[in-house]
Amino acid sequence: MSTENEGTAVPPAPSAPPVPVDAPAASTPQASEAGAPTTPIPPVPPHASGGAQGPELVHAGPARAYASAESGAQQGASGAPQHPGTGPEGAWPPPQAPGTPLYADGGAGGVGGAWGSGYQQPAPKPKNGRGGLVAAVLVAALVAGGVGGGLGYTLAKDNDNGSSTTLSASDSGGSVKRDAGTVAGVAQRALPSTVTIEAESTSGEGGTGTGFVFDTQGHIVTNNHVVADAVDGGKLTATFPNGKKYDAEVVGHAQGYDVAVIKLKNAPSDLKPLTLGNSDQVAVGDSTIAIGAPFGLSNTVTTGIISAKDRPVASSDGSGSNASYMSALQTDASINPGNSGGPLLDAQGNVIGINSAIQSTSGGGLGGTSQSGSIGLGFAIPINQAKYVAQQLIKTGKPVYAKIGASVSLEDSTGGAKITTEGAGGSDPVEAGGPAAKAGLKPGDVITKLDDHVIDSGPTLIGEIWTHKPGDKVKITYERGGQTHTVDLTLGARTGDS
Repeated sequence: MSTENEGTAVPPAPSAPPVPVDAPAASTPQASEAGAPTTPIPPVPPHASGGAQGPELVHAGPARAYASAESGAQQGASGAPQHPGTGPEGAWPPPQAPGTPLYADGGAGGVGGAWGSGYQQPAPKPKNGRGGLVAAVLVAALVAGGVGGGLGYTLAKDNDNGSSTTLSASDSGGSVKRDAGTVAGVAQRALPSTVTIEAESTSGEGGTGTGFVFDTQGHIVTNNHVVADAVDGGKLTATFPNGKKYDAEVVGHAQGYDVAVIKLKNAPSDLKPLTLGNSDQVAVGDSTIAIGAPFGLSNTVTTGIISAKDRPVASSDGSGSNASYMSALQTDASINPGNSGGPLLDAQGNVIGINSAIQSTSGGGLGGTSQSGSIGLGFAIPINQAKYVAQQLIKTGKPVYAKIGASVSLEDSTGGAKITTEGAGGSDPVEAGGPAAKAGLKPGDVITKLDDHVIDSGPTLIGEIWTHKPGDKVKITYERGGQTHTVDLTLGARTGDS
């Protein structure tokens, strides 16, 4: 299964993307595991505020839309109800909304071959033959190349009249030395610490994605949608560039964050974890290097730059799964199905993100006749967030989400994230005794900023909340009755995806 959701239109981007600022030092998380979050993850809105067309995201796993914000029956821009009942309780995670972007690899929805890198396996066969088609196309291309070479040789031989000249290559060029700071140097150091992941469900469905070494104990970090097929009794393997293949098991997975951790069985003793960078310090224009297995072509290296930061992204695998929300790093490095879960590196080889989704103009995807490919719009989960999630998964096996304890609307015409007047299933829109209630927030308030980040919709608020840890103190700016107010709020915690 490839790690980029493709083929599903990405929800439109908000009219005013959050203003990136240096994130304050995160306080020590106080992960409260008492009770589920009062806020269900709202579905992805079909249109962003202002009517701007959003990116069609394809990611490497089922995208979720939970940012510990809560919402009841949602209304889209057109006024049509969007998944009534989506809420913090009983419906966690919320259902996928129409128009949700796909993971770059077709998602871990389990449709065979949908990840773009189908692999050969015994019956039962995947639901569709897309993976096989890709393999067939590659084989055809190789055969055509071989035929072309043969014809060229034959023609040259037929035209040889005995006066041909033989040229010999010079051997005085010397050895080639590649500096550590070059792309080749970075790739040489990073590739041995990346793996190509194959996940197969009990029914034989699956695909290919990517992951990277997180520690010397054998933990590998990847996308949730990459390993989703193997979560319930499926088969999971990880193959290094040197050809060594290991069986693996899922340690924990977070659908909302789209992050998962697997562990190698009988892990080798010489594992070299990739160095983690600081995604808060990344700047637009910084060079990027992506490593993955696009369309099953393992150990592929591509380059680009950071095109934008704090990009609100909601993505899905198009299979009906819930969406994932992130405040993403955007890059133009070529990312395709199979890249999902792979590392996005800076020029020094530090991991700054996990490649997760792409925007695509293709009509392919899980239910289409072709897969989407890169058009230079890729999205990665910031490593600062992914690192925290991975550590929680290794420690407890369950994700911990920050929450505000209030239900917010996903309508795109409010100019912010509006606290609803009714919560899911008739529950209170503001959790009694929760963070929002303690801060004095009430139904009808419209949140317009979280710290210095502009909030123009419910999904944007969700993504921003999830960049923080439970226990973090944030400054909330909101409007009530035409007046602007600012209040400090300490984020609460919700443990688990359900």
